Amino acid sequence: MQGSHMSWLIAALVPFTLAQTIEVDGKTVPANKNNVAPAWSEPPAASSRYSFVDDTPRLTDAVLTNLTDLNLSDVDLFYFADTKGSKKRSAAVDSKCKVFPGDKLYPNKLIWKVFDILSGGALISTVPLGSACYKGEHYNKEKCAFLLSNWHNSTTHIDDPTSVMSPLFEGATCEPENAASGSKCTIGGFPLYSIKATCVAHIQLAVNFARNLNLRLVVHNTGHDFLGKSTGAGALSIWTHHLKDIKFTKNYRGASSYTGPAFKIGAGIQVKDLYLAADQQGYTAVGGECRDVGVAGGYLPGGGHSPISPIAGLAADQLLSVDIVTPDGRFVTADEKQNTDLFWAVRGGGAATWGVVVSMTVRVYPKMKFSGMTWSVNTKDAGISQEALFKALDVYWRRFPEYSDKNSYGYSFMFPAGNGSFLWTMNPWMIPNISVGEFKKIVQPLLDEWKELGVDPKPTFFEHDRFYPAWKTHFPAENVGNYNGRSGSRLIPRKNWNDPKLLNNTIDVLKGILADEGILIIYNINAKQQNTPPNSANPAWRDANMFVITALNWNYTDSEEEIAKVNNELTHGVMERLKAVTPGGGGYGNEGDVMDPDFGQSYFGSNYAKLYQLKQKIDPYGVFYAPTAVGSEDWYITDHPAYVIKQTGRLCRK
Repeated sequence: MQGSHMSWLIAALVPFTLAQTIEVDGKTVPANKNNVAPAWSEPPAASSRYSFVDDTPRLTDAVLTNLTDLNLSDVDLFYFADTKGSKKRSAAVDSKCKVFPGDKLYPNKLIWKVFDILSGGALISTVPLGSACYKGEHYNKEKCAFLLSNWHNSTTHIDDPTSVMSPLFEGATCEPENAASGSKCTIGGFPLYSIKATCVAHIQLAVNFARNLNLRLVVHNTGHDFLGKSTGAGALSIWTHHLKDIKFTKNYRGASSYTGPAFKIGAGIQVKDLYLAADQQGYTAVGGECRDVGVAGGYLPGGGHSPISPIAGLAADQLLSVDIVTPDGRFVTADEKQNTDLFWAVRGGGAATWGVVVSMTVRVYPKMKFSGMTWSVNTKDAGISQEALFKALDVYWRRFPEYSDKNSYGYSFMFPAGNGSFLWTMNPWMIPNISVGEFKKIVQPLLDEWKELGVDPKPTFFEHDRFYPAWKTHFPAENVGNYNGRSGSRLIPRKNWNDPKLLNNTIDVLKGILADEGILIIYNINAKQQNTPPNSANPAWRDANMFVITALNWNYTDSEEEIAKVNNELTHGVMERLKAVTPGGGGYGNEGDVMDPDFGQSYFGSNYAKLYQLKQKIDPYGVFYAPTAVGSEDWYITDHPAYVIKQTGRLCRK
């Protein structure tokens, strides 16, 4: 039976060898952008400037019927899952693996041309960003010089349709710095095509096309992703970065029980956009510390911790409504009264799983004062021995419950600097709604203890009358683009501080990571839910007192055996030691270990069983996949090293 399905599909994909066609006045003519309009219906209020769901172009049954009546070649590739006739085309999903370039079933250039015509010319053939440094048709001396100087700046990547900020998972197949050594630039784990989504119809066309042809589909916003979720070899990518609308409502009233100030944001809105817009209206928004993160991309659906979390909870807690294209290609709204299961899942159940977000409505908070301090020292230069540093950290970490009770947000880095020294940075430590004088009173006992230990990081204190200048001034731009390291994370619950032995063991594990030249990023943070409806965010966040990110690096020149050893040490050594002191606990999926063998428990906790059931209900076609996402245990990527999942192979069902 499966063979007959395949034979039919091969025949259907190549009915024309010269051009795609339509019928006009009884005559068959080549289809092109001059005689086939983009495949969407514009609501009556539409203008040339589309904005959210009120006037955005959409793909409808009527549009598809019209194209079918014109006998447009292969229009059934864009049918909805419930469109009559789509089941026949969808027989391709019987294949164990997603179709891949070189397969007989992979769409040829003529099929892609139909897609481009129907999208109004929004289809983009991938050219890796780093190709400007490699000899060939894309070489550009000036652009290459810019890339070499700015490759590790996140802003370099956000306006490219496929570039990712963690190239390890793409295979690092076109890094600018490697061109000089004679390396070749290949497409590697990048998608083959992207569609520049500027309206709902673009997303619907892509979802239907991928589902009906059994293509791998990925969603790409800014490429700010630490686990390889926004890229994939041979895939079609939906680039949502240009859905940039944002609208403020002072007195929001919707399906939610909440009434008050809120923003409706397009999927392409970044943290810096939301923070600025909220500040201009006199409010405070919940977002990440990194300015280029897409709020509605992986951040909020993954839970989303924030400098505002101690008083507002997670980003997922702020969601009032979401407009989303689901795996069947339909465009729906989910909130407290409609599509409630989907609404629950999107609020913390992970990105690239439930559909493609078009826009979200999120609540915001009043303007608030922030006071705090920062520092950055090389412990060797500051005359701080490793022994003294470890004692100082011990004293600091033991005080976390005291600081959490005051809504503290502390964000510190410790990077090995060689010979037992460390780069020790606080970026920043701050508390809302207090003066700098009050902040100093809170931290002075700790600074006094440090002074007795011979530790003085020479902090700089600050006070700002609102959040935006505090964030813009004291949170540094993130360094990206490296592919010689991998990270994991763990949430440390407050109960660890109630058990002296367990607390001692926890602190010993953290010190041990540093002693072994691991990287530690430590947050003093709590994200209790604040009078918002239940959602699917990891319950481990709710009683966390500390959030730990750790990473191990290797040298670019290391052998494959040495690289494997470091990767295995992260997953089976460091992370297992952190799990041992947090039994039944969890981590943060957006910044977790991609190789976590128990990712369901780690990143979703007690919500995972329900999330898995909903995944089968909402996406029975297997349209959406991402590493460590709900249901990803049912899939595997071929031809990647055993120690890390790279997106360079084909995607197959187990």
